[in-house]
Amino acid sequence: MSLNYLPEHAENARLALALAKKEMAHLAYTHSTLFSKTITLEWVKSLAEREDLSEKIDAFVSRFGRLQDHIGEKLIPRFAALLGESPKSLLDVLAYAEKVGWVNSTAAFVGARKLRNLLVHEYMTNAVLFLESLHAANAATSMLMDVVDKIEQNAKTLNLKP
Repeated sequence: MSLNYLPEHAENARLALALAKKEMAHLAYTHSTLFSKTITLEWVKSLAEREDLSEKIDAFVSRFGRLQDHIGEKLIPRFAALLGESPKSLLDVLAYAEKVGWVNSTAAFVGARKLRNLLVHEYMTNAVLFLESLHAANAATSMLMDVVDKIEQNAKTLNLKP
């Protein structure tokens, strides 16, 4: 039986995927509760008085950023190593992931990273920009989850046991 991957990288890849799936589940929960209602400019402006909504925003932004970081810094690099590649910078990692079909667009992934910064820094200062960023992050969440799903599918194709 021949392997289509480097077995010395299998455990790190498995662990990275398991953590990504856990982080994705937490983000999915927060995402579904946050976006269960329509988010409007009035809703954003009410955040100053609504501690419960502010906590939801904080949880979403934290989980959004954590999954993003994990995908770019651990999951993709470890699966690339599993397949014999060793991209160095985040842009190299993303370019490789786009080439193999895990990421649809490097630019979209980088854009999602910029969104996180806007969600953190524009939270209380610019309601319109924050609202736009929140709606963009809503769509970007699906993109992040899609990356994890594609890498999980690749792990199954490689017969990489959980």
